[in-house]
Amino acid sequence: MADQATPLAAPRSVPHIQSPKPTAARPDLATLSGLVLAFGGILGGLIMEGGKIRDVSQITAAFIVLGGTLGAVLISTPVPILMGAARRIGHVFADASDPPDGVIEQLIGFATAARRNGLVALEDEALKVEDPFLRKALNLAVDGTDLQEIRGMMQLDIEVSENRAFAEARVFECAGGYSPTIGIIGAVMGLIQVMKNLANINEVGHGIAVAFVATVYGVGLANLLLLPAATKIKARVESETLLRELKLEGVVAIVEGLNPKLLRDKLEAYLQASGKPGGRRASAARGS
Repeated sequence: MADQATPLAAPRSVPHIQSPKPTAARPDLATLSGLVLAFGGILGGLIMEGGKIRDVSQITAAFIVLGGTLGAVLISTPVPILMGAARRIGHVFADASDPPDGVIEQLIGFATAARRNGLVALEDEALKVEDPFLRKALNLAVDGTDLQEIRGMMQLDIEVSENRAFAEARVFECAGGYSPTIGIIGAVMGLIQVMKNLANINEVGHGIAVAFVATVYGVGLANLLLLPAATKIKARVESETLLRELKLEGVVAIVEGLNPKLLRDKLEAYLQASGKPGGRRASAARGS
């Protein structure tokens, strides 16, 4: 009697893990309202003192301050960093960061699939991840890379990215240091022109007032835009770094085979300890 072939068990399908939708850039209301309040307060105070906006609207002074500041930045900054800083201007006026609770849900989905079907089952899903950092970490995990090697490689990625971003933020700090000095140069140049016309005493007072507009432009540009922009960019970088560290901790826990429920608690506790509210939002949504 011929042996009957035993049918092979059909492989279990891995459910598609929903990736967080790309976050549309949201206007940063704090930046926009801050600019309106700052300029509104300064110009409002000028008008209340009997001045006029045209008293501080000097194209020559603006040309000296902007041109001199940009020139100084070009001299002191390598071009690749300068181009990166220019791209980061959008981070000051808009927030496009991923919501932490969406990232946590995605990691929980990967952990659940890995416990049911093994890490190899995540191979196809890892290729569909849009975030390059998370995709690289998952691919390393699926390929069987040593856990310490994964952590070391991804930590290096985090440090390189963070250092580059901080270097780009320092471009705005440098510009904020140059512009007040350029403004003083503009004021001195204006005073030189005033000194040439001392014979016409009626024009001296007006000329001095116009000369000091360059100083106002230099100090205002530094303290109302450039230095606050550097601070805001650094805050964005810290937030991005925290999110990448969260993703790395999630992938490491998946490789270790941590229970998805424990993984959720771990990631939410990590966010709360870091001062990020995403974990609390996720808990509230899950309990509602």
